[in-house]
Amino acid sequence: MKLIFVSLGLISAIASGGTIFAGAYPDRILVIDEAQGKIVDRIHLVTGLPRGLRLSYDRKSIIVSTNDHSGFEVLDLASRKITNHFVLDDATHRYRINGGAPDPEGKLLYASTIEITKQIDRYAIGKPKYTIIDMAQQKIVKTVDQPEDEPGRGGRGGGGGGRNGGGFEVSPDGKYLYQFGSTVTVLNSSDFSIVEKIDLAQPDAPAIENLGLGGLLESISQPGEHVAIFNFSDPIVHNRVFGLARFDLNTRKFDFTAMGPAPVAMTNLRVTPDKKMGYTVITNGTLGNKRCEFWGLDLGTSKLARTGEVPCRSRYSFGISANGAKLYMYGAGFEIDVYDAVTFKHETTWDLNNDMTGGMVVLP
Repeated sequence: MKLIFVSLGLISAIASGGTIFAGAYPDRILVIDEAQGKIVDRIHLVTGLPRGLRLSYDRKSIIVSTNDHSGFEVLDLASRKITNHFVLDDATHRYRINGGAPDPEGKLLYASTIEITKQIDRYAIGKPKYTIIDMAQQKIVKTVDQPEDEPGRGGRGGGGGGRNGGGFEVSPDGKYLYQFGSTVTVLNSSDFSIVEKIDLAQPDAPAIENLGLGGLLESISQPGEHVAIFNFSDPIVHNRVFGLARFDLNTRKFDFTAMGPAPVAMTNLRVTPDKKMGYTVITNGTLGNKRCEFWGLDLGTSKLARTGEVPCRSRYSFGISANGAKLYMYGAGFEIDVYDAVTFKHETTWDLNNDMTGGMVVLP
């Protein structure tokens, strides 16, 4: 999901602020005016706690997945009204949902699901299945058993967010699905039959192994393109390196650029509107030796341009302002901390007085 946040410090913020849509407890989408750093509206969700947010293909609505009963809701961005809502669970069945990618027409949602059936003396957990959810009929219309070696099998991802490994992307013509992991699996969208497998563990460069693509970065992606941070290691000493990968959903061409030694952990990349700079938060060390830093990456030269230490958090999400001038740390709490993208200095904190549940979608 696209994460963009704006706070340009008083006068400039007022001129360029956007609107944040953020999931929050207990059953709300918060609408936040970035110029003010304040909540200006709260949208009630019928189906419960929001778990994932994803922009529709035409970017006119947000698909919200909810946690209480495996629900989905569609938020129209123009009117800020919920135009569709339903749940998949019933009295004896529950579903775990991984991924969740809409088709270009906004009629279908592709996901991986696990069905849990309540029996007299126990709960029976089913096998992972590829699943098509019809948004108009408000139900699952097709399932196909998922092969055991497929990426993301059995995981519980971000629902409508679909950003974890194993999530789907849909080709611009709606005919194919792409599932990303150490292998890119190309599937027919109609029946989930495998068209092609692209093994990233054995790319063209012979000195690379164990290559894996992460989640979608909509802030840098163009239509029909999947862009992600990836990690790989060499086959001799297994030194871990990270880089930037691009996968064309039309031609299935895969390009990557190595950027440097991989830290212990790092967030997804957040990219400036001009696509010249990208930012991530990295973690090295553990427990008392843990150290976190902002990394600014020059995307033109694929080099680390600047770093700056930032206080570590046990749980957080990371975002960037609409003009790329500010960075944001938020999540698992009530506040959004604002940092300058050039100096990495903390500037202010927005107290929303409402606990957030995860990612955000922001429009200019």
